[in-house]
Amino acid sequence: MLESQLLMEALPPDVTELLHDWSQGDPSALEKLIPLVFEELRQIAARMFRRESDGHTLQPTALVNEVYLRLIDQRKIHWANREQFFGVTALLMRRILVDYAKRRDAAKRGSGAVKLPLDDALGLAVFQDRINFLDLDAALSRLAELDPRQSQIVEMHHLIGLSHEEVAEVLGVSVTTVKREWSTARLWLFRELTKK
Repeated sequence: MLESQLLMEALPPDVTELLHDWSQGDPSALEKLIPLVFEELRQIAARMFRRESDGHTLQPTALVNEVYLRLIDQRKIHWANREQFFGVTALLMRRILVDYAKRRDAAKRGSGAVKLPLDDALGLAVFQDRINFLDLDAALSRLAELDPRQSQIVEMHHLIGLSHEEVAEVLGVSVTTVKREWSTARLWLFRELTKK
């Protein structure tokens, strides 16, 4: 998490300016932006892969390239800041991995489902079972329907690696609120993912 924070602080200040230019319809801004943020995106992707089972055929760099291809089509997003950009890209990565897992499951009829250690997925070291990545995605989607902010907090803190303070800044809420809702969301996800 500290590594992610240092990388984000080390980004040139013109990243936000490029995001604004891209929001205003300048397609060259994305082409200038990607080389500046590529390493951070690759590290977010690598964190996601560390949570997946061994033998995954998709690699972090390929995932970042796929995100780039999807970002080209994003014309309606008003980019406010770096954190929002990294949040959207992490969400895109999650969707790509879910689509990949669904295709692989369809081909193997469930035998190749991506598994995550539940303690890694939720930060709960007491539980050692493994869960299906698709189950986690479905649970996060249900959480988003019930409480969109808690879902955002999970994505920003868990997937992107933002600190509670950074999440609070992005959402415009107090750090105490983020910590409370993070705890509530983790417990809700734990309950959802351990239902029999």
